[in-house]
Order: sequence, then structure tokens, then C-alpha cells
Amino acid sequence: MSAASMERISQWVSSQELPADLIIRIADSVFPLHKAVMVPKCGYIRRAVAAASQDPAATVELDLSALPGGADAFEKAARYCYGANFEITARNAAALRCAAAFLDMQQHPGDGGGLARRAEEFLAQAGLRTLPSAVAVLRSCEALLPAAEELGIVRRSADAVALKICNEEMFPTRSPPGWWTAEVAALSPASFQRVLTALRCRHAGPEVIATAATAYAELVLADVLAEPRDREEHRAVLEPVVAVLPSPADVPLPAAFLCRLLHAAVATEASAKTCRDLELRVAAVLDQATAGDLFSVALDGAGERVTNADTIRRVIAAFVERHASAADGRRRRASLSGAEHGSSSAMEKVARLVDEVAAEMATEEALPVSKFVGVAGAVPKDARATHDCLYRAVDVYLKAHPALDEIEREKVCSVMDPLRLSHQARLHASQNRRLPLQAVLSALYYDQLKLRSAAAAGDANGGWDDDGQSAAGRARAQARAEASLARENEALRAELAQMRAYLSGMQMQHSKGSGSRAASPAPAAKKASFLGSVSRTLSRLNPFKGGRAKDTSSIADGRDGRTGANAMHAVKPKRRRFSIG
Repeated sequence: MSAASMERISQWVSSQELPADLIIRIADSVFPLHKAVMVPKCGYIRRAVAAASQDPAATVELDLSALPGGADAFEKAARYCYGANFEITARNAAALRCAAAFLDMQQHPGDGGGLARRAEEFLAQAGLRTLPSAVAVLRSCEALLPAAEELGIVRRSADAVALKICNEEMFPTRSPPGWWTAEVAALSPASFQRVLTALRCRHAGPEVIATAATAYAELVLADVLAEPRDREEHRAVLEPVVAVLPSPADVPLPAAFLCRLLHAAVATEASAKTCRDLELRVAAVLDQATAGDLFSVALDGAGERVTNADTIRRVIAAFVERHASAADGRRRRASLSGAEHGSSSAMEKVARLVDEVAAEMATEEALPVSKFVGVAGAVPKDARATHDCLYRAVDVYLKAHPALDEIEREKVCSVMDPLRLSHQARLHASQNRRLPLQAVLSALYYDQLKLRSAAAAGDANGGWDDDGQSAAGRARAQARAEASLARENEALRAELAQMRAYLSGMQMQHSKGSGSRAASPAPAAKKASFLGSVSRTLSRLNPFKGGRAKDTSSIADGRDGRTGANAMHAVKPKRRRFSIG
């Protein structure tokens, strides 16, 4: 026995003249006691002594290393048996209650009901009456499982913490109002999960649960990232915290907080399950996030380089999928005021958010084309009213990556629709040498088509008067021009179908022999006439319709469609196909 143990024991053993006949060992601690004192008040020791020796005078040695609370709890239990003074606090009350149950010190005549009763009275009268003491009791139970769980101390202390939190939210007793969040942050993830369960059982409001969860995760996250630990230790703390967060359907957490938590999980290489859980949580509130919140997810641990573009792409894709799956429900609620408008507004917000994030990511020189296209093209093109912001992101990327070839630049520009640009953006695009030729021609053609439509509408209504046309008249003229263009498209498709049929017949005749290859002058003339008709029709239509012809030689500055001195030169770039990686 060590000198420290002898000094501690001598303070409460009633007589040192009597030799110790009961030796209790708990880990490295040794307690020389007397059977005459311990046996009457401890049922466990009484049974152990009876089973160990038949000689009442023999010294009995017992190992109680399995005792809940360890040597500290047994020391106070022994003090209680010897009648010495000891203090019960919020930090040791649960341990004393568990030790009393283990030693079978439930009741004893003349001692006020035993150590178990004294511990229970303290818990009821002091230990669970305030939030700090209830948190201290719950924390002490973390080292006493499963004994504290079986005795109901964990459930009672978690319920007490939840009750005090609800009372503080309704009737604050201290300032600042959220002072209790620092107390709750001291709990382990398992204990905090019990507090959240107790809050739900007490029908606490979603804002209370969200505040508790956010504050807990924020304080724990700040403490973890501030310490120079390795990634294994970071993961060991982060993953349990994410696991105890309330579900998005139950309590939506702030988007900024979730983005920070996702960035920390990715930076510390948390498990795929943890990262996917956070990605879905961010997607559920993506319309509430800012560009800075989402862009922070893409940065590395130091916050300097873009390395996690795939994470942002998955978050956006999850939002789009979530939005699409809820389309039927939104249509059913369309009769309610603002229901349909709210859903489209959320998609428009996310589209603007994606454009801003793509523009920020575009400055990263090491960002591959596939990563940029994956993020910028994650939102459907029709989700944007205009593609001006997306064009800005594309232009920034092309400016930061001047070494891209024509195919790569076309792939970058594939995320936007040049026909959805504003007039100012199309004017800028038509003079932008960084854009591929196809995008420039598309912008120029759209402006030319608008001019022709306006001219056709003016001719149909006898020209423009001095006061201008009414809105209804202009709309009707525009509709007539579009209908005329649609009819021309249908005629072109029919003529192209006839051409394919004619060419198929010619190939069949060619396969029969040299005699079948000879053609008469009449069919040749007919074929020339037919091709001329197709050429004249193509000159009136979109050179990019169907993705085949790109001859723009028939687009003129005037309204009559004839090629003049200032007409654009015909450019026929090769058609390239690519896939968005």
C-alpha cells in the first residue's frame, strides 16, 4: 500500500490499533478495512466474504475494479460505512448512486435509508435543479454506462437539461440569452443526442432544437480545428457530431453553418457517409446560402485553392433532383397563394448562386475544363431568365486559361445559350476574341434574326408611324413573323426528307451496275432545280438549326435578304461533338 493511500485511509478509519482484515483492491488503489464495519452495510462485500473464507478471523482480499466510479466512489462509500464526513456534488452524485447499487448499499437500519437514498435525495433537491448542475450530472454519467443508464440517471438528467433549456428560451434568467449553449457544448455527442431526444419529447420548437444543434456543433468544431491534431482525431470528433444533428425534414439548420461543417468534413477526409449526409443537408437549404458560403466548400483546408469542385457539383445536383422530385407536389399546391412562385424563385436563386460561384472558381488556373463545366452546367439552362451572369463566368474562365484549343473553348461555352443573352451581352460576345467562332456566329445570327422579324412586322403593318405601334400590335406582328419562320422550317424539313429519299434511290441504282449509274438529262436538271430550292430556303433560316449547316453567307444587313457589299463572309467551321465530363 502506498504512503498516499495510507495517509488518506488514516483520516477516516476509526481505529488504527485494530488490524485490517479486509483488503479491497481497485486498479492501483488499496484499501485496508475491517469486516466488522463494511459487512453490515454492504451486501456485496458480505456475500463475497462469506464465499471467500470459512474462518471469521481470516483476512479477505477482494478486487472491486469493476465498481462504477472507481476508487473515488468506493472511498466515499467506505467513509459512509465508517461514519466519516464526505461531500456529495453534482459531479460525484451519479457515481455514488451507481456504487451504492453495485455494493448493495440500498438500505440499512438506523442509517437513514443507505447511501443510495442519500444520493437520490441530492439529485432530486440540488443535482437536477439547475442547468449547469444537470449538465454536470449528465457528463459524469458518460463514464458510468451502462449502470447509470439502467438506474435511469441518464434519462432523468437529459430530461432536466432539456427542461432548463426550454425555460431559458421562454423566460431568460441570465444574459446573454444563449449562455446555455456553452454548457451544452461540454457534452459528448451521445449525451447531446439524448438531450435532443428529450427536447423533442417536450415538444420544443424547431428554432430551439436548431439553436442547440448549431451552437453545439459550432463550439465543438471550433475547438477541434483550433488544436493541432491529425486528421484521424478530427474525424473521430466530427463524424459523431454530424451523426447527432437533427434531420433536415425535422429542423433545417442554417446554410452558412452547414457549408462550414461540410468544408471541415472534406478537409479532414471524413467518411463518405458523413460527407454525403452533409451534402444533402446543404442541398436542402441551398437557396438560402450565399456565394461565399458555397464557394468556401470548394477551397482546400488552407482556404487558398479550389480543390473540391466535385463536392459543389454534387450539392447542386442534389438540389436540382430534390426540386424536380417535388414538382408534382408544387403543382398540386399551385392554387395556394405564392406556392408556384416560391418554388421557381428558389431555382432562380440557386441559378444565380451557381453563376457567381462559377465565376469565382474560374480564376483558378489549375481548374480543369470538366470541373468548371460540371459546376456551371449543373443547373438546367432554362432555370435562368438570362445567361448574362453565366457568360461572365465563361469569359472569366477563358481569360484565365488562354491556352485552350477550339474544342475546349466550345466545351466551356456549351454551358450557356447565346440566344438567352441580353443585347449588351450579345454585343460584347460578338467582339470577344476569346469565344469560339460558333458562339460568336450564334450571337450575331440572333441579332440578325431580330432585325428581320422587326422588319417583317413593320412591312406587314404598313411601316412604323410617328407615334409607334401599340404593344398588342407589336405582339401580333412578332407572332406572325415567328409563324412564318416556323412554316419555312417545316418546308425545309420536307425538302430535306425528299432529298434523302432521292439520294437513297440513286445509291440503290448505283449498286446494280454501271448501266444503272447513267442518268438522263431530265433528272439531272430536276436535281439541280431541287438543290437550288433547298439552298434558297436555307438562306432564309437559322444556319444553326439542327446543328448541321453553318453557312451564313445569306445573312445580310438589309431586310431584303440579298447579299450586299457589307454582307458577312461565309464561315463553315467543322462540327465537333463532345461530352460534358
